[in-house]
Amino acid sequence: MIVSTWLRNLKKYNNGWNLLSVIGAFAALLPSLYIVTGLFHSPNENWQHIKDYLLLDYAMQSLWLVLGTGICTVLIGVTLAWLIAAYDFPLRRFFTWAFVLPLAVPPYIAAYTYANMLGYTGSVQIFMRNVLGWNLNQAYFDIMSMKGAIVIFSLFLFPYVYLITKTFLERQSASFIENARLLGKNPLYIFFRVVLPLSQAAIIGGVSLIAFEVLNDFGVTKYFGIQSFTTAIFQTWFGMYDVESAIRLAALLMSFIIGLFIIERVLRKRRRYHASTSRTRPLSRRRLHGMPALIAVILSGFIVSFSFLVPVLQLSVWATWTYKEVMSSQFWGLLFNTLFISLVSIVVLMLFAVIVANVCRYQRSAFTLILSKLISSGYAIPGAVLSIGVLAVFISLDNQLGGLYEKFGWGVNKLVLSMSLLMLIFAYVIRFLAVGFNSVEAGFEKIGNRYTEASRLLGLGLTKTFFKVDLPLIKGAVFTGCILAFMEIVKELPLTLLLRPFNFDTLATKAYQYASDEQIHQASIPSLFIIAVGMISVYFYYWLGERNSE
Repeated sequence: MIVSTWLRNLKKYNNGWNLLSVIGAFAALLPSLYIVTGLFHSPNENWQHIKDYLLLDYAMQSLWLVLGTGICTVLIGVTLAWLIAAYDFPLRRFFTWAFVLPLAVPPYIAAYTYANMLGYTGSVQIFMRNVLGWNLNQAYFDIMSMKGAIVIFSLFLFPYVYLITKTFLERQSASFIENARLLGKNPLYIFFRVVLPLSQAAIIGGVSLIAFEVLNDFGVTKYFGIQSFTTAIFQTWFGMYDVESAIRLAALLMSFIIGLFIIERVLRKRRRYHASTSRTRPLSRRRLHGMPALIAVILSGFIVSFSFLVPVLQLSVWATWTYKEVMSSQFWGLLFNTLFISLVSIVVLMLFAVIVANVCRYQRSAFTLILSKLISSGYAIPGAVLSIGVLAVFISLDNQLGGLYEKFGWGVNKLVLSMSLLMLIFAYVIRFLAVGFNSVEAGFEKIGNRYTEASRLLGLGLTKTFFKVDLPLIKGAVFTGCILAFMEIVKELPLTLLLRPFNFDTLATKAYQYASDEQIHQASIPSLFIIAVGMISVYFYYWLGERNSE
């Protein structure tokens, strides 16, 4: 009986869609398996030195970064989300989308921009000395420290908390907040006793994304001299040429992230709030007048200025100084490399995202639940960790294909796949597959199954139904996934630095190289191109959101 049931299920799931989904899930899991197996290898002398003298410092530095950034982003993001969701004031519509613009500025670009601006020869101190006549202590301007890194991360990552919390407050909290208003509670009471408890799950979700971004960062921590896990992996790999110890560090960091993920799930389940009715309505906003309206505008303007306008304006000024030097044939080659690798990765990424999302839609089972989790797991793994796993996979493949390489006259120990763009594309697909999958999954949930079921009843197969019925209905979601993934790939730094072939640079790696060589002004033009991609992506994201809400 059990055998016959298993055979029926095997026949049911035995089609091309499921096969490609399993291949995608296996590919996403394989680098992580290689990293985990690295813990079971016998350690070398370098690892013993790292374990005795450096490991605790790596862990504590990373922990302080995550905790400090988490607290600051909650303060900024939740406050702004409440302000936008609950109140109406001048320029509110502008600030609604302007608060998302900091996501277009990668933190490593913001880090070297602010560090140079606040330096002794930077624009801020020159203005204070020459115009205002102030000669202040240099300690006031030193941001190249743990505190400075937390400020940079907070200013440019808070939109994760802002977006998730604002969406929740606007759609799910109206009845609770308006009941508190009817009971005569003041705004501070409502914020601390109603809004914060209600938004707990949304806040934790946003902070978890920020924690993953902080742990994934290499540019800020390296430039500011902070010994985080990611910088330690780079130093062990490139400085000590010890891949085994780098794999062990990556495995420990991945264990730390899994612990954060478990904590996030536990905290989300501690408290649950349910509406008394299934019908939800948007939160009605109160109009601010006089001094409260002025304070709201000043606070919003302050945040937008320092998290977007100031660094972009400074980069634009620097670009006017160096554009003749930087805008050469080499630069257009960088732009071509960036666009080429991004577009190829997006095509492969969205192909698997659509396949897996479609399988998860028409098969509601433990199989599809596990499948969706595996597909989404890559986004939670920092680029430095994932790159080590991907490199291990491709080196193993090269070793297995040594005989084939010999037949082609390439040599037995030739590294072919490990030195190609294929490895970088594979890493991008695994890292950002969750971005495309979540967008397509949301599109499928919106259209439901009515049209698909009608098509199947009329005799069309799964594939024909998808191309004739489903794809035209979810093309907006697919496009959203494409632009979000494109923005992430263009500004990705750790993965690209570690896995790119020799003499292959992108805008992100070139901007980092300029900054590392103290050529900050030359880094402005590739940085502005990266920011422009992010701004265009944010625009299309909001344009599609407004269009879908009509």
